[in-house]
Amino acid sequence: MNRDRLLRRTVALAAAAGLALTAAACSSSGSSSSGNSGDSGKASAGAALDPNTKVTISIDCQPPTTKPAERKEWADDIAAFNKQYPNVTINAKDASPCEDPAAFTAQLKGKTQPDAFYTYFTDLSQVLDADQAEDISAYVNDQTVPALKDIDPSVMATLKSDGKLYGLPTTNYKMGLLYNRKLFKQAGLDPEKPPTTWAEIREDAKKIAALGNGVNGYGDYSATNQGGWHYTAELYGLGGSMTTEDGKKAAFNTPEGKQVLQNLKDMRWTDNTMGATQSLKWPDLMTQMSTNKLGMYIGAPDDITYMVQTLKGSYEDYGMGPMPGQKAALLGGADYMFKKGSTPDQIKAGIAWINFKYLTMGKGQFDYARTKADGLPVGLPQPFFFGGATLDADNKAKAASATVPVANYAPYLAVQVPGKTEPANAQQIYKVLDNAVSSVLTDKNANVDKLLSDAESQVNQVLANLQ
Repeated sequence: MNRDRLLRRTVALAAAAGLALTAAACSSSGSSSSGNSGDSGKASAGAALDPNTKVTISIDCQPPTTKPAERKEWADDIAAFNKQYPNVTINAKDASPCEDPAAFTAQLKGKTQPDAFYTYFTDLSQVLDADQAEDISAYVNDQTVPALKDIDPSVMATLKSDGKLYGLPTTNYKMGLLYNRKLFKQAGLDPEKPPTTWAEIREDAKKIAALGNGVNGYGDYSATNQGGWHYTAELYGLGGSMTTEDGKKAAFNTPEGKQVLQNLKDMRWTDNTMGATQSLKWPDLMTQMSTNKLGMYIGAPDDITYMVQTLKGSYEDYGMGPMPGQKAALLGGADYMFKKGSTPDQIKAGIAWINFKYLTMGKGQFDYARTKADGLPVGLPQPFFFGGATLDADNKAKAASATVPVANYAPYLAVQVPGKTEPANAQQIYKVLDNAVSSVLTDKNANVDKLLSDAESQVNQVLANLQ
């Protein structure tokens, strides 16, 4: 993905009795008065932290001063956590964005990242290549993270390698179909029942485009790597993959891969539902939808926030449905990992905080009554990593404090589409696919088979050069 889509919200209670936390808003490296580091304490990993053991951990991604409401909530959560776990000190470091790629790489190289450090789901390979994360498998269970059983397995899989767990999620998104409910109504479509297949999208797009006055039924990106990004999302929905399992070869020159390009070509030239203006890039689709000139496009839930808060749209006008095809949805998100060499007590303390702040209903980011009181939106379907009873509880709690129309996202939440992360070396791959997507949208005579064959060869060369 080309931008940080991540919202800070989530929460869960640690069962480890005897932990506690004192906040110190500085960025020094953590230390612990309990000695053993690394693997030496794994045998006692499941045990509760000794209440007499004082522990200090450093952690990043404290909200910056430019986000006063979120920063206040962070401080309030540390104070609440401190009542329960008074023997743990957190040295907090603010950052915006939470991860800068160049700085992150430098930290890994210099081994200067905090004890608990923020990463994206796609960072695991880089962190492990640098040998800078502790295996926390022995520390995470239904006692330390009670909601563990309800976390989407596809989310947890992004934090595992060779069966070992290296992080805990704090937020995520899954791509789906964003649509303009106002235009649906004007076109005689049911806004409570968005299309779920590409055939249905084509038919609905025709009805929306028939409204005239410059309205397009469907839109897509095709520039600045975002065409390749959306191609990937649409391919995942049909069950395809961008690369082979080992990431060494392209895998998109398939019937599913051809279907993605053919769908776009047909909507652009046969149906004339996408308009003549192409080579769109972020945030062009949001701009079109917020001005009621676009009926549908593939996106993530936080696009809605952008359309309302930045483009002055209305929450009531936007809905979201599952990823067309529903075989998989492009998944992104963020998590915390633990620095190599962290002591068992530091890991336990960090897990307790992450659980409290990000993974427990009614606490931290899931304290919706507080979020509403602080003037922040409540009710958007993000994060979306819980299922089962926890998801039911989350939906109920959101509805009770909602500041946005949660029913508009019911079609999206009703279908648990498996998540699938971006391919390794995503940006290099996306750049190649931009050309294929742009070609079918700007050239009526574009040859889909040749475009994919050429893209396959180019991606294979890119991947070979990286090996």
